Amino acid sequence: MRKRLFLTLVLATSIFASGCVYQAALSQGNLLDQEDIDQVEVGMTRGQVRFLLGTPMIDDPFHQNRWDYVYFLRIGRDKATFKRWISVYFEGENVTEIVRDQDLREDL
Repeated sequence: MRKRLFLTLVLATSIFASGCVYQAALSQGNLLDQEDIDQVEVGMTRGQVRFLLGTPMIDDPFHQNRWDYVYFLRIGRDKATFKRWISVYFEGENVTEIVRDQDLREDL
């Protein structure tokens, strides 16, 4: 009888404790300062943009005229609390367009 009670207690404890697993904050991408983003201007070179914003998260070989800087922060099991997506378009070596504050998927 004591063994059965002990096993039931251990089983119940393990079931309830399994739902309390810690999940660390998840940070993905390039965390950019707004000051650095504001300094990027049309006409800058690729090297200048890389100096200000760092290496792009997405440097697509099929779209070599576009760099994407994506960042999101998810704390625990919640959805992302902070999201940012910026695209920089080039013609040759110079910036032609900067698209700020694009929307990321809602389920991130």
